[in-house]
Amino acid sequence: MNDLGKALLNKVDHIIEIWVDEVRRDMEIESNRGMTYEAVHNGLPDVLASVAKLLTPAFSETKEQVLEEEALAHGKVRAEQGFDIAEVVREYRTLRNILLTELESDLRTGTVEEAIRAIRKIDAVLDDAVMVSMECYVNRRMVSLGKMHAQLLLTNQELTRLVQAHKDNVSHLAHELKNPLNSIISFSSILLRKQQKQLAETTDEPMEMQQVERILTNGQQLLRLINNTLETSRSESQQLTLTMEPVAVPELIKSVVEALEPSISDKPVTLSWNCQQAPDYAMIDGLRLQQILTNLVSNAIRYTDEGSVEVICYTQGDDLWAIAVSDTGRGLSVEHQSKIFEPYFRVGSSEDYLPESSGLGLTIVNKMVQLLGGTIEVESTLGGGSVFKVVFPLNVDCPPS
Repeated sequence: MNDLGKALLNKVDHIIEIWVDEVRRDMEIESNRGMTYEAVHNGLPDVLASVAKLLTPAFSETKEQVLEEEALAHGKVRAEQGFDIAEVVREYRTLRNILLTELESDLRTGTVEEAIRAIRKIDAVLDDAVMVSMECYVNRRMVSLGKMHAQLLLTNQELTRLVQAHKDNVSHLAHELKNPLNSIISFSSILLRKQQKQLAETTDEPMEMQQVERILTNGQQLLRLINNTLETSRSESQQLTLTMEPVAVPELIKSVVEALEPSISDKPVTLSWNCQQAPDYAMIDGLRLQQILTNLVSNAIRYTDEGSVEVICYTQGDDLWAIAVSDTGRGLSVEHQSKIFEPYFRVGSSEDYLPESSGLGLTIVNKMVQLLGGTIEVESTLGGGSVFKVVFPLNVDCPPS
């Protein structure tokens, strides 16, 4: 049989040219797309030269060591180029097929037994090259992934720090704004009462009083926004403290509804409540429940131009109870229903925003409900009203503050 090693060395350039062409056309090897000829064939000539030496009759362990080194180099290059393991294996399988095709005429010069031994030797040599190359590839990728993991940890720590700093800054700013704003509201209230007293017998309302009323209204609106921002910031940073105690649910609902009744005096809307099936008491934080209910009912009134707003409380089975706030108002589209609990989200364009809306009410409600171990859901039809339903366990263990 002809010297296969010598025959391979004589055909190295031709084999490389065929191999590069097939690899670049192989759609399953995505990593080589857009790579230059040099980038694709990088390291292969040395691998083939080492394989040729191992196929010569004068084979030695030194030459096998050379092949391992060249295969390691090839695996390192492929790892740096972003190839995955399947692509590296596919490259070597393509190379195996090309080698057998190009050496077919030389294999025919020997006996069948000699040809079989030569083919097995080629298979063994390339299998070893694949294994060594893959080992290097895996090690290289593990090092790269380790660096990426470390960088991600640092990035996550920095993002956490920035988010916390942002929350602290927002909270600090809100606190700083509250003091002068409270003063503005107090002085405006005093001034308004004085003017109302002085002009009680005057039929025409002076411009000064209208301006004071606007100052007071805008100040109260800004104060609500600041309080909502603070509430959201506290809930996100888990600084809220719960006071879990038996709460008379029907009485609390009645007090909230009665407190909000004046807000419907200027439009054809009825406000009612039904606690016939409500639990007499529930273990819950009364202040947080009042906040939840006030926000939900206020929202229902705000977006209902005519019709009704109803609050119903009832038990669900043996261990749950619920409050449903329904209205005949504007309703929500399916798209908006998935976004209404996001901070500062409001339906419509800025021209449609109601002046008393901050976009934080439902965000606070959602966080409060979760904090109390409950769930909230909404059913709505655009133009056909909405139903907001919160469900709580009858007995709630107080979570850590």
